[in-house]
Order: sequence, then C-alpha cells, then structure tokens
Amino acid sequence: MISIGTPLLWTLFIVFVLIALAIDFLALSRQGSHTVSMREATIWSMIWVAVSFLFVGWLWWYLGGTGQDPVTKALADTKAVEFITGYLVEKALAVDNIFVFLMLFTYFAVPPAFQKRVLMIGILGALVLRAIMILIGAWLITQFHWVMYVFGAFLVFTGIKMWFAAGQEPDLDNNPALRWIERHLKLSPDYDGEKFFIVTNGVRMATPLFVVILLIGIVDVVFAVDSIPAIFAITTDPFIVLTSNVFAILGLRAMYFLLAGMHEKFHLLSYGLAIILGFIGTKMLLIDIYKIPIAWSLGFTVTMLAITMLLSLWIPAEPGKTGTAFPFKPKREDGSTKKK
Repeated sequence: MISIGTPLLWTLFIVFVLIALAIDFLALSRQGSHTVSMREATIWSMIWVAVSFLFVGWLWWYLGGTGQDPVTKALADTKAVEFITGYLVEKALAVDNIFVFLMLFTYFAVPPAFQKRVLMIGILGALVLRAIMILIGAWLITQFHWVMYVFGAFLVFTGIKMWFAAGQEPDLDNNPALRWIERHLKLSPDYDGEKFFIVTNGVRMATPLFVVILLIGIVDVVFAVDSIPAIFAITTDPFIVLTSNVFAILGLRAMYFLLAGMHEKFHLLSYGLAIILGFIGTKMLLIDIYKIPIAWSLGFTVTMLAITMLLSLWIPAEPGKTGTAFPFKPKREDGSTKKK
C-alpha cells in the first residue's frame, strides 16, 4: 500500500498529538471541574479547526504544492483534497457521536462540571481504537482487495439503517450493554464528585460516572466501525487516514459543548449523513469499474451537509419524546438527587 508517511512525517505527527493531549490534560487539571461556557467551546473549536487546516496546508507545502514539478504538485494537491474530504466526513460523523454523548449525559443526569473529564477520557479511548482499527483495515485491504467490497456494502447498509433510524429516540432502558453492566457490577445510585468507584458499608461500588465512561467506550467502538470504512473509501493511504481521523477527534470535546445546546436545530443532519455513507459505500463498490474523483466526493459531502443543516433550520423539528424511568438517582450539582 503506497503511503506518503515517511519516518519524519510520522514522528512529527506523533509528537504533535502528544503535545496537544498534554496541553489538554494540563488545562483540564488546572481548571478542575467546571461547566464549559459557549464562549470557551467556540474558541477551542475554532482553534482545532484552524490547526487542522494549518496542518494540511503545511503538508501540501511539504509535498511540493508550491513547486514547479507537475508530478509532485499533483501529488500534493491530491493528498490535500483527500485529507480535507476525510476530515469533513469524520467530523460530520462525529456529530452523531456528540448527539449520543448528549443522550447519555442527559439519561444519567451527569452534572455539566463533570462532563469535560468524561469526554477527555472518551477521546483518548477513541484515538487508541481508531489507530488500532486503521492499522487492521490497512492490512486487510493490502492483503485482500475484496475487503473493499465488504466495506462498501457495509456502508450502504449503514446508510440505509441510519436513514430509517433518523428521528427515533434510542431506548437506553433496553440497551444490551447497559443491561449487562447492571447485572455484572455493583452500582451506586449517587455520584461522588468525579470518582468512578466508592466504598459503601465495606462494599466497593461503581458510580454512574463509571457507567457513562463504559458506555462512551462502547459508542467509540460502534462509530469507529462505521467511520473507518468511510475514510478508506476516500483514500487508502494510512497516513492520511489516521491524521484526518485524529484531527477530527481532537476537536470533538470542544465541538460537543458547542453543539450540545443546539442539537435539535440540526435534526435532519442524520439524513444527510445517511446519504453521504450511501454515496461513499457506492464509491467503494464501483472502485474497479469507475473511480469517482476525490474532488467530487468532497463537493458532494460539503453540499449534502449544507443542505441538511439549512433544511433543519427551515423545517421545525417534531417535539421530542421523553425517555422512560431510569433506576439510578444521580446527584445533581446542588447535591440533590434526580430520578430519571
């Protein structure tokens, strides 16, 4: 499998990610538990988007985008478009992650001050899972070309499933993962700060915050299964696949706090994502018959996202359904309990 990833590029990228995570953890440690304001979320979201486009601009320059050699210039242009397309697709799919995170936080009544730490741990899990699954996916595609058809069929199926599931409220009360956790762990009905475990009457119990962490990890796995084939439909270059994924995920926490208060405004976005997945899946299925240009994929993705977001603002959402009762009584920030 051909890749632009030289030892120098991989080293620089890994160092950058480690520095970014260190800064994030340092800021989290110094700020402590606090509710993230819209202003803070907006600033950090803009920073991460800017950093992502600075990276692809530097990569384009590094590959010879400003040079006179038509071969190296064409390579730089292609890799830049691949990165931007992959980044936008992964960023769009991450919006679905955000809405699921919001559902979990609401369902478990997670105090806003604790959500930042939970998301940070979730992002670390997502980064590790994506890296592992990308390496596995790259190896499979290298060894077995027919895997591309499996990925394509899976994406088309996922797009159809997402289309018919759009607008329906997930039923967490009957979620198999949650039911399994309840059967195998001793659970505390209350939060105790940001602790994951507490000891009550000599019994070690998991707090609702730990349950949320486990469920977010499961969500990361589920969404990675959807998004990894999607990015491989755009490019099979492991360096572009991994970097576009990582940059999309690094800004996920800030984007959550930015979009959490306006998720109902983009109620039609799931339909747009379903169409995009169907398009990308079809692109993979046609790979040996006709290769759809990357620029077309980028244009289609941007157009579909813009259309569904504008339609969401124009067409009002139907009143949402309320969830059923939840047995835990997580503590709120004021110390009282709130039964779900």
